[in-house]
Amino acid sequence: MSPSSLSIAFFDSKSYDIRFFEAEINAFNQSSSRTVTPIYISEKISIDSVEKAAGCDAICVFVNDNVTAEIIEKIASLGVKAIALRCAGFNNVDLEAAKKHGMKVFRVPAYSPYSVAEHAVALLLGLNRKIHRAYNRTREHDFRLEGFLGFDLHGKTAGIIGTGKIGALTAEILSGFGMKVLLYDTYPNADLAQKINAEYVDLASVLSQSDVISLHCPLFPETHHILNKKAFDAMKDGVVIVNTSRGGLINGEDLVEAIRSKKVGGAGLDVYEYEQQYFFQDTSEDIVKDETLNTLLTFNNVIITSHQAFFTVEALTAIASVTVSNVTSYIFDGKEENVVE
Repeated sequence: MSPSSLSIAFFDSKSYDIRFFEAEINAFNQSSSRTVTPIYISEKISIDSVEKAAGCDAICVFVNDNVTAEIIEKIASLGVKAIALRCAGFNNVDLEAAKKHGMKVFRVPAYSPYSVAEHAVALLLGLNRKIHRAYNRTREHDFRLEGFLGFDLHGKTAGIIGTGKIGALTAEILSGFGMKVLLYDTYPNADLAQKINAEYVDLASVLSQSDVISLHCPLFPETHHILNKKAFDAMKDGVVIVNTSRGGLINGEDLVEAIRSKKVGGAGLDVYEYEQQYFFQDTSEDIVKDETLNTLLTFNNVIITSHQAFFTVEALTAIASVTVSNVTSYIFDGKEENVVE
């Protein structure tokens, strides 16, 4: 007999998480004879905070919550049956440990690819036309144009590394600007290439021919630091780099040197390799000890946003809906939707 109620511990929960999950859980409870009880925990998951999940059927974590083997062993002993990721990536979970303890891991494979693709293009446009600098300058009643010279995207070449849903949408948008689009992926999408008259090429060609390079691939051992010194050296002078995928795709120290040498003309980063201890929280009263991050923040041709590409009403609604469905389907009905193998 299936249970009539379940509880979920939401770690690292912010006000916006609570808003959208409350709406989804209330809707579920009102339309069902079964009940979901949320427990919202502001702390990130850790071996100390995990005790707060005692008695819960599932835990829910975000992209920067590191679910280690030690934590998995602990939550298994607390009776937790599932780990729900309210994100697409799963590199922050020890999957071998989860398998060892019979713990199912669920994710949200696609919430709103439009949100991330549009943010990637926003970073590119902001960098190219110096919007961030113009905003600050005009607020001081300084209306000079010196230093704001950009270039037409029309006729330039965009390299898209990773052509899943987000990469494909980014390619479509940039194609709409009249850019030539080069695509790189280990699993080519022939329909995409035909639709926007783009070409799949090898990585070396993307690096050497692109005026703009946008990253949209997952973080695996083979993609870790896919942009490093060797890759930067192979690029055109003044290339613009955009990353809305995973911070570990770029070697930060190598990027700093590439910007200093003017090999890279600008970088729009929504993610950073060591963002876990800084992003999604206020560190304005702290001393940030990450020298690479500090240096990047000093460059006027770098825009860093705090992993907010996903942050739209549509995306958060989808994340809450899919996450609640993943957990309720599994705990109540034994169905495995969006499980990470």
